[in-house]
Amino acid sequence: MPDQDTTPIPSGPSGERALQRSLGVRPLAASIVNVTVGGGIFVVPAIVAATLGAAAPLAYLVCAVAFGLIVMCFAEAGSRVALTGGPYMYVGRVFGPFVGYLSNVLLWMLGTIAHAAVASLFAQALNALVPGIGIGVARGVMIVSVFALFAFINSRGVQQGARLIEIATVAKLLPLLVFVVSGAFVMTSANLIWPAMPSVADIGRTSIVLVFAFSGIESALVPSGEVRDPARTVPRAIALAMVTITLLYVVVQVVAQGVLGAALPTHPDAPLAAAARIALGPVGGFLLMIGAAVSMFGYLTGMMLAMPRALFAFARDGYLPSLFAKVDARTHVPANAIYAHAVAVTLLALSGSFQSLAVLSNISALLLYGLCSVAAFELRRRNVREVGVPFRVPGGAVVPWLSVLVILFLLRSATAEEMRAVGGTVAIAAVLYLFRRKQVAAV
Repeated sequence: MPDQDTTPIPSGPSGERALQRSLGVRPLAASIVNVTVGGGIFVVPAIVAATLGAAAPLAYLVCAVAFGLIVMCFAEAGSRVALTGGPYMYVGRVFGPFVGYLSNVLLWMLGTIAHAAVASLFAQALNALVPGIGIGVARGVMIVSVFALFAFINSRGVQQGARLIEIATVAKLLPLLVFVVSGAFVMTSANLIWPAMPSVADIGRTSIVLVFAFSGIESALVPSGEVRDPARTVPRAIALAMVTITLLYVVVQVVAQGVLGAALPTHPDAPLAAAARIALGPVGGFLLMIGAAVSMFGYLTGMMLAMPRALFAFARDGYLPSLFAKVDARTHVPANAIYAHAVAVTLLALSGSFQSLAVLSNISALLLYGLCSVAAFELRRRNVREVGVPFRVPGGAVVPWLSVLVILFLLRSATAEEMRAVGGTVAIAAVLYLFRRKQVAAV
């Protein structure tokens, strides 16, 4: 049995101690579901069916098993390290401040780009419902208003932000549940018959696409410093969320296949809306369009809870001005970090420049997952336990390395453009880190 880690438990500067631990299992699970189940679920069924047809659920199950290895590492690491920053703190505790800093750069960068990208898609979804609202000046006013609203709500307290996420999660799931129930009555059994067993190669390629439909946990766990009893809450919330997500994806895929059959891949832009029109008539298609907009709205509010905490963690550790580590004495939230993130993501969404940066997200997420998987192994070996008795993954000595193998396999699909983009970003971040260290040393 490894010796227990005797390193003093890091309490963090005054800003960290001033945070209020009020997020329980339900709101944290809702946050994970909310960030993971975005607008993609409304289009992914057509993509998967194009390769696998009625056998598409196989890819979801394979992907759930592969991603399950990754999230188990997050569950154990999150039960052992309880400071704000989530993955940043897991990696930093094991690999030191420099690698931890780089992981937080990747985390905030990929989260902010995704936040801005979905805001743009949200404007397009609204424009489909109300022509004119998602273009020109109206688009700009809408984006500014949405982020201003989210910043205001989250600055009132973490419970207010979490409550909005729970409401948004229920609101985004309702149209999907209506679709599943109504579609079940018009499914054709012949549409669910597999003409042949798909090849392992086809299942593997499709599963790689789906991995990113399961991602999002890295952002949802950033507010770890505001989670109540993290040793218990984090693993339970992750388990509840991932079971919910997997069941939802599989059921939605089966119903869409059962309704549309071979025609499912011919509706790449809105397969669920096409199936809903068959099940419920024109009102069904309109309902699913609203559902897509609501789903994106929920994602935006979830990321507004999570990503400002990455800036807060940077400031807490001296990489940004201490202004962003200040916690409001009344609301117990890092209000300045929330406002700063709101401004940054609003400008990015308005400029549209995030499109040229979007290639960074996939490879950045995989690198972060790999670091967290190794960190989970090392945190167990050192017997790090900051708060309570930590969760221990069954087969925890093997699971992190299986997770790394899965990630390395997925990295084979990375393009040269992605590798150059991430390498350039890491190099710039490293220079800024060294510059900041010299500044601190000179004070």
